Amino acid sequence: MTQQPNDGSGRAPVAIVRPTTSVTSGVAVTQKLVSAAVAFGNLLKGTYGPNGLDKMLYKTNGETAVTNDGAKIVAELLVKHPAAKAFVQLAESQENACGDGVTGCIIFASELMRESGVLLEKGLHPLVLVRGYQDAMQQTIATWQRNSHQVSITDDEILHSVALTAMTGTAVESVGHILAELIVSATQHVARQQDSGWVVDTESVRMAKKGTGSLSDTSLIKGIIIDKNLDLEKLPRRLESGKVVVFSCPLEIEKTSYDAEIEISTTEQWSSFMAAEQKILHNKAAKIIDSGADLVFCAETVDSRILHQLADNGICVVPSMDKSGAEDVALATGALLIDHVDSIDEQTLGNFESMVVETFDSAEGLRDRMYLHVGETSGLTTLDVCGGGDTSSEEFIRGMYDGLKSVARAIESGTTSYGGGNQHATAALAIREYAESVAGRERLAIEGFARALEAIPSTLIANSGNNMLDGLLELRSLIRLGKHNSGIDSAGKAAELDNIWECSETSLHALEAACETACGLLRVDQVISSRGD
Repeated sequence: MTQQPNDGSGRAPVAIVRPTTSVTSGVAVTQKLVSAAVAFGNLLKGTYGPNGLDKMLYKTNGETAVTNDGAKIVAELLVKHPAAKAFVQLAESQENACGDGVTGCIIFASELMRESGVLLEKGLHPLVLVRGYQDAMQQTIATWQRNSHQVSITDDEILHSVALTAMTGTAVESVGHILAELIVSATQHVARQQDSGWVVDTESVRMAKKGTGSLSDTSLIKGIIIDKNLDLEKLPRRLESGKVVVFSCPLEIEKTSYDAEIEISTTEQWSSFMAAEQKILHNKAAKIIDSGADLVFCAETVDSRILHQLADNGICVVPSMDKSGAEDVALATGALLIDHVDSIDEQTLGNFESMVVETFDSAEGLRDRMYLHVGETSGLTTLDVCGGGDTSSEEFIRGMYDGLKSVARAIESGTTSYGGGNQHATAALAIREYAESVAGRERLAIEGFARALEAIPSTLIANSGNNMLDGLLELRSLIRLGKHNSGIDSAGKAAELDNIWECSETSLHALEAACETACGLLRVDQVISSRGD
């Protein structure tokens, strides 16, 4: 980029950037951004909805993954184009905020950019488009909230439908009804009432990969599952209700801070030294036994002599746990993480209803799995995901995670809406009516926003193999005839959907985030590339 002198002296222009830098301005900028946005949207369109197909991702390290989860696909892509990178950030924002709705969010943002490209070529100023989109977004929010339905934490049937809708089209759809019940139960268990609403900490719902059985064998544990081999065969493998103690310190002879040497000259001194050491370890074990604890978890090592003494007294010991694992046990059982044996008292102990250790055969040999059932008072709940190997289980967990986050957000917001693109089509009709009252050029942008909204039901129709135009016209007709629960069903047909619900807040957040991203890209008037491309 250079700047010409104004004095006519003929001096050389001033260089601002390197000669290899390329600068794109005007309509060419729009074409670049729109092309990248549309290509990104087309990449994900085929995966959307109950009839969406999967993508096979082949990574640079030779690993492959098959998925139709939008967040997973976007996260694995090696993106270079700046507009595409903005869409990657959009997907991450939607996933972090709602845990679901990434694909629909990207499709809508892509369609907004497609409409922008057409209108900008007709001579509309980018800021006119931005104002029109923002105005249409406000009308969409009002329509969305007006057509949303209230839901409470006890509305099991609606919450099941929300979970099922989120999982539709994923690898877990075949047993979706079973998993939906488990997900709703897990979410209700960890929900806590705060002020006048509910707060659901989805981090308190853990998902463990069992690696055996079929997906329909997946179960809910009101407690925690610990994958760790027991150090001794004689440790009890089944316990009924009892107490739990969790240590963050090692259960062994305390080491000095500095190197020290003890000089022993006689066998009697050696015997006395060993006896004193044994007495210290015995006292540590005795304090644990006297506390009434039946289960001992330790984030550090446990001396073998203490381990044997506790095992002889019917106490199960799990040493050398990860710090996070020990914290999870404490959270689940209500125990306090203590850093010294002398700190044991009634207030530091947790409770459990039952403990069972099962042994499985795996590629690495036999492995132990501890099921710690805590019951209704558990601070954690765990979904034990059965099924194939690691790759399959990860795909199952992604599908279940979408359902979990959707149910949690529905409980927190207290609102749901009909699925199948119902809200998108309803809002599009309302925006078209509103556009009739707008006199300026913003009207063109508002109408473009309405067309972009209808891309969601249109994609559902197209992925089912049906004609988009016929299906969309039929859906509009049903809504205008007062059938406000109409949407696109699993067969790709416009129909009344009485029992298909989705989280209203998740879909609305996707639209708002997509609109903000599109408006941000429309404000770009120059692309300066130091790479020269």
